[in-house]
Formats: sequence, structure tokens, C-alpha cells
Amino acid sequence: MTSAADIRIRAATESDWPAIELLDSVAFGYHPVPEERTLAKALMRVEDMVLATDDGHPVGLAAHLPLEVTVPGGQQLPTRGVSWVSVAPTHRRRGVLRAMFGHLHQQIAATGVPLSALTASDAGIYGRFGYGPATVAADVTLDRRFARFRGDAPDPGGVRLADATSAARHLPEVYDRWRRIAPGAQARPKPHWDFTFADPEGNRQGGSALFFLLHADGYAMFRRRGEDGQRTAVVEELVAATDGAHAALWRALCGLDLMDHVEASVHAADPLRLMLTDSRLVRTTRVADDLWLRIMDVPAALEARTYAADLDTVIEVRDPYLDAGGTFALTVRDGHAQCRRTDTAPRIALDLDVLGSVYLGDHRIRPFAAAGRVRAASDRDLAQFDSAFASDRPAVLGWGF
Repeated sequence: MTSAADIRIRAATESDWPAIELLDSVAFGYHPVPEERTLAKALMRVEDMVLATDDGHPVGLAAHLPLEVTVPGGQQLPTRGVSWVSVAPTHRRRGVLRAMFGHLHQQIAATGVPLSALTASDAGIYGRFGYGPATVAADVTLDRRFARFRGDAPDPGGVRLADATSAARHLPEVYDRWRRIAPGAQARPKPHWDFTFADPEGNRQGGSALFFLLHADGYAMFRRRGEDGQRTAVVEELVAATDGAHAALWRALCGLDLMDHVEASVHAADPLRLMLTDSRLVRTTRVADDLWLRIMDVPAALEARTYAADLDTVIEVRDPYLDAGGTFALTVRDGHAQCRRTDTAPRIALDLDVLGSVYLGDHRIRPFAAAGRVRAASDRDLAQFDSAFASDRPAVLGWGF
């Protein structure tokens, strides 16, 4: 059996692309279509890919790409997105991932970015590397045949139908306005938009080509799946920069008379059910994490966002993986923070993954304390921390990278 000492870590080269694609396809259970190959090469620089090899053969892969992530208050923070993480099934539990991540995070640290981000196929892996789930999404299904909007629900109108050509002109600008006010959302590169509108048949999972609903401040793209009695409009993406756009788009989706159900992924606090006369028609089928964050530079990250309340505290951040931890004096006045290293005794002690989870405001620190993952000098310290870190907008994942 190969031991960790037999594994070699190196940067990938152009000649490694066939092995990279094979590792990725085996790990995630699919064969990439040509459009996916084009997208991958447009988003990823091969020099930002790390390979683990055994006797010269690639057995592990991890990569990072540049992102720009919105934080509470609207600042766009340079971030590195970790992706394409896979280990061959022949080399599981032999230290391959930890060895790759050591090299990968040295590269990320060298860029000076305050955040690193990923989406996790396995939620049990990344906490030990300092990543915490920072956003939550709920998969919902709505039986639209019986959906009726309350008399006081907004009905702003303004939605129109569009083909892919018109959508390609409209969606990127609306998305960019929306992501600049949505914590967690990222800038979306043109190659990803090109892939979206190409809509390769191999990625449709048996559904139709995309349909588009456009609004001046939002859009929805959806597919039809299923046959009579089980006809479903599957919403691939719904973006609304205003409450009016959100209400208008959902009214349009509920107007799809030949559809029996509408399925979508929304924030857990989405107001759709509150606009209906029967809120139970919106049935949650799954709640799961989306975006995971690792704070690479605690002072820079905490000073980049804004806060909902003043705060004077000292936090001890433990980073068992790298060296981002320490004890920090955090002072917030009028929404803006100063964060400096200090020798003062901490009022709150937490691991780096917990700080990543609460950073965007979608999670509160008190449940972590109840779970034994945060120590605080008093309940008042927890309450003040939660009040300050709250955000008036829900945190979301912009696009899956």
C-alpha cells in the first residue's frame, strides 16, 4: 500500500489536462461535455492547480481561482476559490488531501487575499482546514396549481418573456447589480455566462432547454421536466435586486398554467411563503450549506465588512491548520471596525471555521456556544457579538465554482 511518504506534490502542466479531467470525472461521477472543458480552461490557470502523484501517476487534484466576493456593506473582497478537489478512490485516507492543501494554501497565502472560499461535496472534510459554512440554501417545491397570492402581496408586474439571445444581453448587468449588494455573491466571469447560455444538452438532466423571465431588476431561468401529472418548472436561477422584482418573478412562475409544480433553491428566509394564502404549499425538501469561507487574514477580513451595532471585544481565534489565528481587539463604531492583535485576555474564543461561518451574518454565534464550539466570558458578550455581526441582507452563493 502506498504511504504518504510515497506521494509527491507538484504544480500541474498543460500536458496533465487528460489526467485532470479523468480524476475530476471519476470523483464526481460524470464525463464532461466539450463546453465544460472549454469553461474549465477559461476559468483555471494550470499553474494554480496542484497534483498529487504516486510513481508519477496523478492521484489527487486541487485548484484555486480568483474570485471577488461581496461582504456585508457592499465591499468587494478579493478571494481565492478552491475547486476541483478530488482524490482517486485508490488513494483515500493516506494523507493525499492534506499534502495537496498544504501546497495549495501556501499559494493562496502568497496572493495576500483575506478570504478563501469553496463549496463542499462532503461537509465532513473542510472544517479541519479552517473552512466554515457561511450561507444556507433551501430547496423548495411549490404546487402552483393551488397557489394563490394574498390580497396584500405585492403585484408590481414588469416581467417579460425572452429568448436566450435577449437574456444574454440582459442577465449579466442585472446579476452584477444584484451581487454588489448580496453578501457572499461573487463576480461572474464572461466564460461562465457563455457556458450558461450555450446550455449544453448534456447538462440538462433530462429537462428542456432554458426558458427566461426578465424584469428590470431581476430574472429567472427555468427548465421543464416531467410528463402529465408531474410537469415541473425547475428554476435554475432566480436573481432579484429588489423586493418588487422578487414578487413579480414568482407571480410569473406561478402563472405557468401547464406546470404542476415549481422547484427552486432559495434562501431559508425567502418571503415567498408569506405572500401566499396557504404558506404550506411551499414545501422545503432540503436545507444545506452553500458557500464555505476560510479567513486567511483576520484583521483585513473583519475590517472589510460593516456591522449592525457598536462593539468592543477581544476575540481569540484558533487556527489549528495554518497561522491565521491569534488574539484580536475588535472595535466597531458606526458600522466600521478596527481589528488589531493584542495581549489582552479574550472575551470570546472560537475556532477559525466558526468565524468563517458567522462572517457574512447568516449564522449566529450563540448556537455555536451552545454546541461547545465557542467560549464566552458572558451571555452579554455573545449577544453583543451577534448584534454587531447581523446583516440586513441574507448571504447567498452567487454561482457555483
